[in-house]
Amino acid sequence: MRIGLDLGGTKIEAVVLAADGTELVRRRVATPRNYADTIAALSALVHEVETEAGERCSVGIGIPGAITAATGVVKNANSTWLIGQPLAKDVAVALDRAVRVMNDADCFALSEATDGAAAGAASVFGVILGTGVGGGIVIHGNALQGPNLIAGEWGHNPLPWPGDDEREGAECYCGKRGCIETWLSGPGFARDHATHTGRTSSSHEIVAAWQAGDVVARESVDRYVDRLARALATVINVLDPHVIVLGGGMSNVPGLAPAVSLQLPTWVFSDSVHTTVVRHRHGDSSGVRGAAWLWPHVESS
Repeated sequence: MRIGLDLGGTKIEAVVLAADGTELVRRRVATPRNYADTIAALSALVHEVETEAGERCSVGIGIPGAITAATGVVKNANSTWLIGQPLAKDVAVALDRAVRVMNDADCFALSEATDGAAAGAASVFGVILGTGVGGGIVIHGNALQGPNLIAGEWGHNPLPWPGDDEREGAECYCGKRGCIETWLSGPGFARDHATHTGRTSSSHEIVAAWQAGDVVARESVDRYVDRLARALATVINVLDPHVIVLGGGMSNVPGLAPAVSLQLPTWVFSDSVHTTVVRHRHGDSSGVRGAAWLWPHVESS
């Protein structure tokens, strides 16, 4: 059996999966706001679910960042108290076993490629469209980890083929302007709507208004679909994946995947587009399930 841990900014979730992917146990606790207590919480949660499962399990952890191979410490983490800390080593010591740690977007992609919406596909690009925009790549069932640990980070490339009203773009937290994330994240979608309407609304409110027939909201959704198609076209031009799986809160916009698929031929450098774009199967559970699947699908770090 396998334990997956999803270490988020507000909660830590644990799941125990059987060999066939059946979920046996699930628990969650609040995420402590300091490093020592986070290690203790991870260890306690593993022992709790493992006791209920009745078997010693492998442990995988998804984090909002990455483990630097040369030093073994965390980098690029939204949970800033993890940065510079040897998380994998300290959890391994606390649990008296090896653990595997990977970026949470990579865990999402791995989950959907293993037994989710892209199960069986030779190559998968997993997309997170949430508070931020991230991604992960799975090739023949294995999560791709490049030398810089940024494989799939499409959100920090510029929006392609920008119109006159899109040039320069909003400032991104990475220090650049016009990143895909500033357009396709939930906050970016809401900001674009506000720019065009002068009305401040949440992404959920805009989508609800669109579904109720609001013409202005429909225009905001149409712009979002167009930008997502352009951005994914560049991924297809470079990676040419068999399946793209959409995840994160914005992936729940009704009809998003087929709407984007219809626009891809306009932008992809091919006379036909055979990449399938689908919505996630496991939703918010994909991150923690992908962490559980780390053991058979990646090399130990």
